[in-house]
Amino acid sequence: MSKTLCPMDLDSEHPEHFQAETRVLELQPVSVWPTTVEPMSWRRTPRLIRHSDPEYYHLTFPITGSVGITQAGREAVHGPGEMYVVDTSQPFHCVTSRLHGVGLEVPRKLVPLRKEKADLLLTRRLPGDEGYGSLLAQLLGQLAKDTGPYGPADGPRLGSIIVDLLSSLLAHVLDRETFLPPETRQRTLSLRIRAFIEENLDDPELTPRSIAEAHHISPSYVHRVFQQEEETLAAWIRRRRLERVRRYLADPALNDTPIYALAARCGFPCGADFSRIFRRTYGLTPREFRRQY
Repeated sequence: MSKTLCPMDLDSEHPEHFQAETRVLELQPVSVWPTTVEPMSWRRTPRLIRHSDPEYYHLTFPITGSVGITQAGREAVHGPGEMYVVDTSQPFHCVTSRLHGVGLEVPRKLVPLRKEKADLLLTRRLPGDEGYGSLLAQLLGQLAKDTGPYGPADGPRLGSIIVDLLSSLLAHVLDRETFLPPETRQRTLSLRIRAFIEENLDDPELTPRSIAEAHHISPSYVHRVFQQEEETLAAWIRRRRLERVRRYLADPALNDTPIYALAARCGFPCGADFSRIFRRTYGLTPREFRRQY
């Protein structure tokens, strides 16, 4: 931890039984740390800061266990689902129970908030169950479980998404989102819209208008958010629905479920329209595709 994050004094009350496991996922320019440790403490002192300072914001996301943290004259204890941030340029002291969680390192210069504003959030609870915090927590939790779906080229993309989500979370907690550059706000809005669509693919009334109403913006602005994408919003929704139906059709556990019911579950209320779109996309009828499995 000292070599990868920054120099720290680490200690355990039971060194003879101490165990820990960690992985470091380099997603340039950020690092993600899935970690499990026995009870321990670590301290970042002025001497160690003078020795070396990477100028990071370090975020901790406990999944199980708790963390006590002291920095900038504030003390706090955080449990599962509660995130917090510390600054490696300032002394801090951390004490944990048996902890399973995810650490995140982001270069401070990449977070587009004035330092004096961000300092107000050090050690404070950042909710991981709502809004930007929920999106960030879900992504960190997924990366901790499985990086298999991603290739080397995805690292910088994931890193950029994480920086945007953390920046937006901090700004939202400060209730000062205007501090963020417009491009960061738009990328984050795009992520929120995509998450909303994934949660509502089964709704046949999912349209740009309903998406706009849910996010308190105009339908034209929804389309503008997707202008930089390779496909239109409607095409992306249709593709995600087809991919979900295809996954259901390939699942032997769902063989007894009628195809029209699976299609309806994914937002295709008309079986004939669904069959036509599926065949045009994959070159097979849904029934022919299911027989392969």
